[in-house]
Amino acid sequence: MKVLLVNGSPNKKGCTFTALNELKQTLEKNGIEAEIFHIGTKPVSGCIACMSCQKTGQCVFGDKVNELSARLDEFDAIVLGSPVYYGGPSGQLCSFCDRFFFSNFGKFAGKLAASVVSCRRGGATASFDRLNKYFTMNNMPIVSSQYWNMVHGFTPDDVRKDEEGLQTMRTLGKNMAWLLKCIELGKQNGINKPQYEPITLTHFIR
Repeated sequence: MKVLLVNGSPNKKGCTFTALNELKQTLEKNGIEAEIFHIGTKPVSGCIACMSCQKTGQCVFGDKVNELSARLDEFDAIVLGSPVYYGGPSGQLCSFCDRFFFSNFGKFAGKLAASVVSCRRGGATASFDRLNKYFTMNNMPIVSSQYWNMVHGFTPDDVRKDEEGLQTMRTLGKNMAWLLKCIELGKQNGINKPQYEPITLTHFIR
């Protein structure tokens, strides 16, 4: 069992990393492998709706989206981590996720999910809500904690003083590890993922 933790901050070892690393350490203490994947500082193109991925199985832009997509089967759970910029997740992470989730539509079902946000003061809940929408549109069960998954601070040292925020990360890790083990035990006893109906797409004038 393995968890992917996506660091959507341009700062590889900043506040978002500090929160994700607390989660990673907790997962590993509970017997779950975890990997932090930094999307980096290079520009990330947004989705251009070319639909090429629906024909080829990969995004038309050959960057870290395709790099991670090729490894998707390795992971049983995905955590998205982001700093808060103007009350929302980083634009870089949103562009990455728009393409990552769209180009792999249908491949996320059953994987556990959670989002983690870091902020100096405000905007965390709006960012948290925005990231969770990727999961609810992809049949991904969202793992909860004792509070919304956020840490506060202007620097990593500040975040390390946020006792409640770090405890929230540890609780999230324990809950995710427990649910992953429950799912694995279910598989061993013949409980498989749901079989879904073909998706019906409608719009408001039809």
